[in-house]
Amino acid sequence: MITALGFDADDTLWHNERIFSASHARLAALLKRYHDPAQIEPALNATERRNLPRYGYGIKSYALSAIETAIELSQGTIPAAEIRAIIALAHEMLDHPVEMLPAVPETIAQLAGTLPLIVITKGDLRDQHRKLTLSRLADHFAALEVLTEKDPATYAAVLARHRLDPAGFLMVGNSIKSDILPVLAIGGHAAHVPYEIIWELDRTDEIPSGPRFHPLTTIAELPNLLARLRDSP
Repeated sequence: MITALGFDADDTLWHNERIFSASHARLAALLKRYHDPAQIEPALNATERRNLPRYGYGIKSYALSAIETAIELSQGTIPAAEIRAIIALAHEMLDHPVEMLPAVPETIAQLAGTLPLIVITKGDLRDQHRKLTLSRLADHFAALEVLTEKDPATYAAVLARHRLDPAGFLMVGNSIKSDILPVLAIGGHAAHVPYEIIWELDRTDEIPSGPRFHPLTTIAELPNLLARLRDSP
């Protein structure tokens, strides 16, 4: 019996990674005179991976890593005007309108009031609050949890804070690495709703399985999944 639902935010409730993909293309165009364009994104990924323990996730972290990558690839010759252009690109990302994924508003509205709903996401605290407010879904959620990392320990801490039993908890998200595997590891249920793009640093070769793993094609299938789980012996 499911007693509470958790929802990832970026690329589960609203579009996010395609904003980053567009920004990567603009960054590559800016830096192509300094380096082979095919190597710019791998260099940025390496810088972001190295900086995650320092900066965490989100657009501000991305901007700092992009500036560091630009300085490295240009061997320190990039002018201030081009650094300013990278900062302006980050500002555009932070000001980007919230674009909901298909069927999200109606599905969340249908589930609201039937079970406690919690947003559990990574990223920048201020930006995630902004996006949830602009989504007009905030009133449907009991809480917003913005985590520095999504691993079994942090999920267990969130559930303990809300006095939830992992066996009755279902997490909904697009990332196998961040939304599915850690929740299964603590004895919860996890529903995977795939997104068109997966961030390089969020990829995994591990394939989830078992009766608590629920692959979906769209979030609109979630109410039927809950009904099946409720009716199953």
